[in-house]
Amino acid sequence: MTPEERSLLERVAALAQENNTILRKMRRSSRWQLTFQIGYWVLIIGLTFGAFYFIQPYINSLTGALGGGSGTGQSQSISDELKQALGQY
Repeated sequence: MTPEERSLLERVAALAQENNTILRKMRRSSRWQLTFQIGYWVLIIGLTFGAFYFIQPYINSLTGALGGGSGTGQSQSISDELKQALGQY
């Protein structure tokens, strides 16, 4: 092997090592990005279901006031039922 070939081989080996280092960093970055993206969507969906869980009693009382109040024979108007459902007398 000539000295010129040897120096070329050493440069190629150094470039391959540098490329390997860069590719590992890119892969690690991609994994962290995927992890945070999954966490972001889990948080968004969890907050949505959590908000629905806490708002559900108010929604049920409103649907009961709007849908079930007319067939019960009560003389209250819908606005009075809504005020009562929301706690404003």
